[in-house]
Amino acid sequence: MKKNFILILDFGSQYSYLIARRIREMGIYTVLQSCYDISISRILLNKPNGIILSGGPLSVYDKNIKNPLIINKDLFKLDIPIFGICYGMQIICHIFGGKVEKSKIKEYGKSNLIIDFHSKIFHGVQKKSIVWMSHFDEVTKIPKEFLIIGHTEYCAIAALIHKKKDIYAVQFHPEVKNTEFGETILKNFVINICKCPKNWKIHDFVKKTVYNIKKRVLKKKVILGFSGGIDSFVTAIIIYKAIGNSLNCIFIDTGLLLKKEKDRITFLCKKENLPIKIIDARNRFLSKLTGVSDPEKKRKIIGKEFISIFQEESEKIKDVEFLAQGTIYTDVIESSSKNGFYIKSHHNVGGVPKKLMKLKLIEPLKKLFKDEVRKIAIQLELPKEILKRHPFPGPGLGIRIIGEINENKISILKKAESILMQELIKENIYDSVSQAFIVLLPIKSVGVMGDKRTYEYTAVLRITNTEDFMTATVPHLSYNFLEKISNRIINEVDGINRMVYDITSKPPSTIEWE
Repeated sequence: MKKNFILILDFGSQYSYLIARRIREMGIYTVLQSCYDISISRILLNKPNGIILSGGPLSVYDKNIKNPLIINKDLFKLDIPIFGICYGMQIICHIFGGKVEKSKIKEYGKSNLIIDFHSKIFHGVQKKSIVWMSHFDEVTKIPKEFLIIGHTEYCAIAALIHKKKDIYAVQFHPEVKNTEFGETILKNFVINICKCPKNWKIHDFVKKTVYNIKKRVLKKKVILGFSGGIDSFVTAIIIYKAIGNSLNCIFIDTGLLLKKEKDRITFLCKKENLPIKIIDARNRFLSKLTGVSDPEKKRKIIGKEFISIFQEESEKIKDVEFLAQGTIYTDVIESSSKNGFYIKSHHNVGGVPKKLMKLKLIEPLKKLFKDEVRKIAIQLELPKEILKRHPFPGPGLGIRIIGEINENKISILKKAESILMQELIKENIYDSVSQAFIVLLPIKSVGVMGDKRTYEYTAVLRITNTEDFMTATVPHLSYNFLEKISNRIINEVDGINRMVYDITSKPPSTIEWE
């Protein structure tokens, strides 16, 4: 650890790295450390300028969950500024003798914060502002050493401070972009309270990563699981810069891809001089997925099949020792299981099972967020077709078909997705939204077409805006546009007779349905 940094103690929140990223954006070095893997003595040895306690899925009153040893009053005797966020606030109150209980009304999404008392943490923040909540517990009684400085409609204690020490806490998430003055609050803590100087830069990421890969790989070969999205393109180009033709990009056609996806991949790889081999495994994946409806089982089957194919391909290439993946941190945190809590598995997360492969992993983007990857892609001068493309999940349409998968459903969804893309581009909406897709439900409903009764599938239109894919909101699109999408899909796609529009934010939902 270098001097002058902020230490984030991670309690299992999906937003923990988002805190680090926000502080990184300020140009300040940040260390994210699991609360289970650090001691008071180590903190003292490294002397951070400030400590942030993250949110998390736990409850301070749950006796079945073992709290980390770091959580005791000794942490607050270090004379280091401390900022608790969400669960971090509850920990502070619990340790100092306050009371935390299950919320009578849960808060997920936007809420209105009202500041009761202005302190250093709220310098420059308006008296009333929008904040992002995500909690099912709340502080109901504060310790005597603390003062309430903010509340919301449903949360009487939304922010507090210690009366004498530099200890601050909020129930909401200032690290989330949807919190109106979140950046101001974090800057107040990191710069004004902790006095941390700017010492973090991302501009030399490519240079350093290329050097490290070259040094690690030497004359061995690397096989890359290539999906065709911005993450895998950036990964491929960085590795190619390091080792040239020792990189072997493998693109697997699972049969669960968008229409004409293979043609797009072939064209772009040729344009960027990337070596690519396309494997037709459509029948193989479909046979493995037949009869499977559980989303986690589908993800694991697809992931296992991917790895099996990479193993087979690696055995055909001499001196292959490494498997590269375009994993980013959003994948990692949604797949992580901290204290038994996780959101969903990603097939490119969790390392390579020893039973299947002996390859070492290379994941150059593993600690970067999507917008940081885009910044690097711009540095690499990648074409617009890569920079602006919406993310597409590794399991493909397999997780956009809810329930069992078959060829008919895949065909229906591909046609519907194609129409959506056509209209988004035609109406100049594609580049202004972050992700847009169709979900096919295992629900049929009665309709009327040409005076005849129909009984066909229901499809969901999902369109979101986000900067980091950790949180997302729904854009306010015109009813004319939505109606046009619905009419075209129902009229042109046999098998769908009803369209609905998903207007749920993330959280409480995820962007993809499975």
